[in-house]
Amino acid sequence: MFDKFKEECGVMGVYNHPEAAKLTYLGLYAMQHRGQEGAGIVSSDGKRLYPIRRMGLVADIFNEEVLEKLIGASAIGHVRYSTTGGSELRNTQPIIVDYSRGEIALAHNGNLVNADIIRSELEAYGSIFQSSNDSEVIIHLLASSKLNSLTDRIIDALSRVKGAYCLLFQTETRMIAARDPHGFRPLCIGKQGDAYIVASETCALDLIDAEYVRDVEPGEIVVFDKNGLTSIKPFPEQKPTHCIFEYIYFARPDSHIFEKSVYSVRKAFGKELAREHPVEADVVIPVPDSGMTAAIGYAEESGIPFATGIIRNHYVGRTFIEPEHSIRHFGVKVKLNAVKGVLKGKRVVVVDDSIVRGTTSRKIVKMVRDAGAVEVHMRISSPPTSNPCFYGIDTPTRKELIASSHTVDEINRYITSDTLGYISIEGMKKAAQEEMSCCDACFSGDYPIDFNKDHVDAAQMPLFESKL
Repeated sequence: MFDKFKEECGVMGVYNHPEAAKLTYLGLYAMQHRGQEGAGIVSSDGKRLYPIRRMGLVADIFNEEVLEKLIGASAIGHVRYSTTGGSELRNTQPIIVDYSRGEIALAHNGNLVNADIIRSELEAYGSIFQSSNDSEVIIHLLASSKLNSLTDRIIDALSRVKGAYCLLFQTETRMIAARDPHGFRPLCIGKQGDAYIVASETCALDLIDAEYVRDVEPGEIVVFDKNGLTSIKPFPEQKPTHCIFEYIYFARPDSHIFEKSVYSVRKAFGKELAREHPVEADVVIPVPDSGMTAAIGYAEESGIPFATGIIRNHYVGRTFIEPEHSIRHFGVKVKLNAVKGVLKGKRVVVVDDSIVRGTTSRKIVKMVRDAGAVEVHMRISSPPTSNPCFYGIDTPTRKELIASSHTVDEINRYITSDTLGYISIEGMKKAAQEEMSCCDACFSGDYPIDFNKDHVDAAQMPLFESKL
């Protein structure tokens, strides 16, 4: 029903605040869009760690009674979306373990492209894994390091992994943040009084009235302890490769990521799309909610009036019972419904953020026509998605991506629109002001970090799959 890419997760951490767990909970609540399968918080009172990890939504997991158990002035949290087969409690984060130096917890946003190789090596030497996610590899590397200090052990572990990571570590007395040298995923630092906050998106800072300080820089490790904030940059500098899909779809439009306003970038996408693919029409409508801001930009640049022509039901659960006698396009109709008064007799531009398999777009075009539109022109604020991601996004296999095997004209015929226009890769980068510093592998196939190419046509992220 929901033919979109899925972000893997979001992280939140609070250091030196008497209500650290409650602030972490609020931050996770603000970032629920980054993962809805499970969530967890680990707090510290300076002597030991206190974990709560469960399946479900943040608001369903944490109440006053649960939060009272998460004592201490420091906490890290995690919201997770899993790939097929991996939606189970053992894969929920933060991971927490006892090792020779005490307790440590880890929350991870991203994906390690060499995790399966390292895991096999560790298992050959006797390591026993408790989960099937790639994040646990980092914990095993840290625990088996021969170096003395925790910071050196983290550096040693991260020097062996390849891929995308934004990490939060929690010990009894310290919180440590780390971001991969390419800077694939966003991670920011904020302050609320004497407390430090780390979050995947600034919308989490806004909810708790924290002041944005700066981003954790690519390749940076930041230690928060009794001495305040200490920054270390132990890795060779790499070309930044920010995930462009964070702007297109994943991040909340009210967030700032990679030091830019998501709302402004999405609006710029829409304006560029209007310049590249103009059309004579009567109304511009978004596919809610992700197409909203780009549609506003398209309408402003084209001079075509903007209207809300599709309404989204925000209260759709994960499952629903279909009628025994099939209703056409039932899944999409549960979530989206056309406004006939806006669309009847009109030439309509429909703006969406992406087309993955094309199945949902086809149903949306049919819905708009059934509401009385005389023409339907699809406009997409990302280029054709023809390659899977291996850096922290759950995507279908390459053969399932319609743009990998079909031209734009063929996709247009399949979804039954009158015309179809995608923003160009060059136009997208220009609009985002990311000409030299973004990852566009899902469009171009140009992967900035090498990995086992056998994975390209395999199911995504095998470490997240269930294992018997």
